[in-house]
Amino acid sequence: MGTGEALLVGLLVLVLAVALLSNALVLLCCACRAELRARASGVLLVNLSLGHLLLAALDMPFTLFGVLQGRPPSAPGTCQAIGFLDTFLASNAALSVAALSADQWLAVGFPLRCAGLLRPRNAGLLLACAWGQSLAFAVAALGCSWLGYSSAFASCSLRLPPESEHLRFAAFTAAFHAVGFALPLAVLCLTSLGVLREARSHCRRMDTATRKALVLLTDLHPSVRQRCLIQQKRRHHRATRKIGVSIATFLICFAPYVVTRLVELVPSVTVNPHWGILSKCLTYSKAAADPFMCFLLCRPFRQVLAAMAHQLLKRSPPPASAHHSSLDAENDSCLQQSL
Repeated sequence: MGTGEALLVGLLVLVLAVALLSNALVLLCCACRAELRARASGVLLVNLSLGHLLLAALDMPFTLFGVLQGRPPSAPGTCQAIGFLDTFLASNAALSVAALSADQWLAVGFPLRCAGLLRPRNAGLLLACAWGQSLAFAVAALGCSWLGYSSAFASCSLRLPPESEHLRFAAFTAAFHAVGFALPLAVLCLTSLGVLREARSHCRRMDTATRKALVLLTDLHPSVRQRCLIQQKRRHHRATRKIGVSIATFLICFAPYVVTRLVELVPSVTVNPHWGILSKCLTYSKAAADPFMCFLLCRPFRQVLAAMAHQLLKRSPPPASAHHSSLDAENDSCLQQSL
């Protein structure tokens, strides 16, 4: 095994371990606290984390095996089954991110008008559409025998068919990535811009109210006034930074693999295995990054994790009465952050 293969194996093992642990923690938190799964955003979150967990438990180990052994699993039909799961979960994860982003936009931009839409039942219908689309692509690939071991990516996924089926496979690949990448990216960008516009409008209203209040409070020290205005500006920059990071993470994780898959369709192009495996690792890294970026760092999840840690250590949990009154409000903002 060369240096490149050793680095890729180490990266895969790290991503696999983090994805398993972080998504298991998210699901455990949702199981322990009913408030975290009582809203539409909670249903979408459980679906996304469950998909990431299945990807880490059932798909990533076979890619690791392919990197180490340089061949597919020997059991008949195993690679096709793993390829089916890989195709389904990859599309479902991207569509779930788009659904979470749309849910956030509705909650922030139209809190009263769309309050009836933000229900678990409607979220279930939205997920049924995402699952149906993902399942349709996976079944079509399986029915056309386009699932198998791809040596360029050392994984069981879509593979290049014989030359006679190249045109059909190219059309399928373009449609698959249009629905599984371009559409979620467009939804993520449009809804994030809408959320950012609402955040800026809210910050402007808060700035105006803060300035008026500071004018009335004439006995305040000038440094206190300046500190209040600086905090208002920091809130605006924090919202912009979070949205920028969510879009950048989506692009960094998915764009290299999608572009590589599309370039692979050109007959004169041969994908370098090191680059192919690295692009596949980047798609896997989204499963490890999402729980930390959007959920586990939020206060409601930290409170649940702290309570579970105290129970494991057989200590009494810290008093949480002061936090419980604001838990519902924080769930709406934390559970609906963009991925």
